[in-house]
Formats: sequence, C-alpha cells, structure tokens
Amino acid sequence: MKYVDEFRDPDRARTLIQHIEALRDRIPAVASGPLQLMEFCGGHTHTIFRYGVESLLPDWIELVHGPGCPVCVLPMGRVDDCVALAERPDVIFTTFGDAMRVPGSTKSLLQAKAEGADVRMVYSPMDALQLARKNPRRQVVFFALGFETTMPSTALTVLQAEREGIDNFSLFCNHITTVPTIKAILDSPGMRIDGFLAPGHVSMVVGEQPFQFVASHYRRPIVITGFEPLDILQSIWMLLRQMADDRCEVENQYKRIVPSAGNRAGLEAISQVFELREFFEWRGLGSIDHSGVRIRDAYARFDAERKFSVPNIRITDPKSCQCGEVLKGAIRPWQCKVFAGACTPETPMGALMVSTEGACAAYYNFGDRDELRRRREQRTAQA
Repeated sequence: MKYVDEFRDPDRARTLIQHIEALRDRIPAVASGPLQLMEFCGGHTHTIFRYGVESLLPDWIELVHGPGCPVCVLPMGRVDDCVALAERPDVIFTTFGDAMRVPGSTKSLLQAKAEGADVRMVYSPMDALQLARKNPRRQVVFFALGFETTMPSTALTVLQAEREGIDNFSLFCNHITTVPTIKAILDSPGMRIDGFLAPGHVSMVVGEQPFQFVASHYRRPIVITGFEPLDILQSIWMLLRQMADDRCEVENQYKRIVPSAGNRAGLEAISQVFELREFFEWRGLGSIDHSGVRIRDAYARFDAERKFSVPNIRITDPKSCQCGEVLKGAIRPWQCKVFAGACTPETPMGALMVSTEGACAAYYNFGDRDELRRRREQRTAQA
C-alpha cells in the first residue's frame, strides 16, 4: 500500500540503524552515559512499542516516554468534574472513547454510564453538536480535551453552534498546550534530556516556530517526527547527526504532512474561541503556567464550567500509582509498583494504563513479556 508499506520496510530500517550506529564515536556526550531522547507524543510511544523500535536501538540510546497523551495527564479531579456533569439528569455527556475508562476518585465515566448517567461516545465535537440539534430539551456537554491537534475542530464547532443559535451545547474544556509543558520538563531539577522528537500532529497545526526555544534557549536538538517506524528511526538519526555536528536546530522530518508555518485557518479558529489559562493542573506534573486554554468571554454561553456548577476539587493519585514518575521519564512503566499486577488495561489504576497511547498500556500490550516477567520476579525478590 503506497505511503504505508514503504515506511515499515525492514531493509530501510536496518540501513537507518547502521547510520545511527556510525554516529556514536562523533558524539562526545555518549561518554557520560546513554543519550536520553524524549518522544513527547503518545502516538510516538505507541509506535515505538508496537513495532519494537526501542529494541532495535543500540544500548547507548535510551528513549524517554514523555507526557504527550492528553488522556493520561488529565488530573483525577477533572475526571470527577466530568462525572458530576454526566450525572445531572438534564445532561447528555459526550466524550471520545479513550476518556471513558480514566479513573476518577470514585468512578470513571464508564462506571457512571453503567449506573444510569447518559454518557455517549462520539468521534468528533460535531457529533455532539448534532446530538444537541436532535435533543433541544437536553443539555449536551462535550468533553473537549487534547493538545493543539484537536483544538481547531472544537473551536470550529463552537463557531458553528453560534451561527446556528444552538444554546443547549457546551464544552467542558480541558485542552492543553505543548510548549509550556516541554519547558517545564526542561526546567525540572535533575532531568537530563539530550534531544526531543517533537509531536507531528501538533506541529501540523502550530508549525515549526513554537519549538525554536528548545534549540535556541535550551540548546537541545529537536526533530518534528511522523508516526511510522521509519519516521521514528530517521528522526533519531537526524537528532544524532545534529549532536555529531554540534548543532541545535528544529528540523522537520514530517514534511509530507507538516507545513513550516502550520495551519493558518486552524490557528485563527483557536485564537478566536480560546485564551490561555493562567495555569492548568497536569497529572504527575503539577500546575504548569499557561499550559491550558479556556473559552473566551465572548463565547461564555458554550462553557460548561460557567453554565453548571462543578466541584473543581484537586485530588491526588493513589500513592501506589506512579503515573507521575513515568510521565516525567523518571522511571519506566515496568518499574511502577502496581504495573501488570493491580494495574492492567482491564483494571486500570492510573490513566497511563487506560489510553492506547499511554506508555504503560503500550508496554503492557506490546512489550517483551519474558523480559517483563523477569523484571517482575526481580522486583518481588527485592521487596
């Protein structure tokens, strides 16, 4: 199949691995230990585990799995707010499917649905708007979440609702932004990241310019990356080539999709409907300034947080769940105390085990089971 098979070609993968290996002696930082390369996007994490990309790399390269899954970084208190909205008798609560099983402090949206709440899975905010048209006597709330990738579709749906005068539609807005989060990671004490694989879908909207600060201020190479196995390998090679040449730049490996200036129409819609929050709470990362958006006053009637009363209580994760450490790259999924034991995709304790883009779920589903078993036995013996 054109534009799929060629990005999964094993011969080309082997060639890229050879090119990667050939750069080792030209990179001085290797002498200090394995290079730490962070893939920010959960889609990249999924590809890495599904296709065994990590196992192809030499031992002097380590991939650090960043917080690029919007479902995974949703704090527990915001899930409780969703449940509170969904349990209102006048509300039809709509959400993407991967958010239905994220655990709150007492229940998930899926459990609320089982108990009688009208929770419906949709594929886009326009589906939610259609439900509002069909149910004029009910309030339809759309659970708006995601990075800049999904913001344009949400913003355009709000503008469509305004044009049609639909008043029974609103958003519970949890959209988050990429750049402040990368900055927070780079500013974290003791965090060593040698290079970044930048999110391809986000870049499709925002373009290349927002990532310039990583190269210019923090002196780290960064490569905008696609989502096929060869995209990942080529981007790693591009990062290493920058290190070998003593360069720090923003490079775009995903040029077949990502224009350098981004998507103007999408950015205009985002700017028209949303504004930055002063801060937003992230699961495992705490409060990050200007890392989320809210609905502007001009569209306040479409803001569920203003239309309804929500608890808005901050709740900490269970102590046994180490999602925060995994999100920051401090530990690997298998090092979490409850991974593949009390916490599985069927019985998730943390959000990283719920979404298919979560590092824990990806490792559980596609990781080396023999290696996982050995590590669990080691962990049990040490305990």
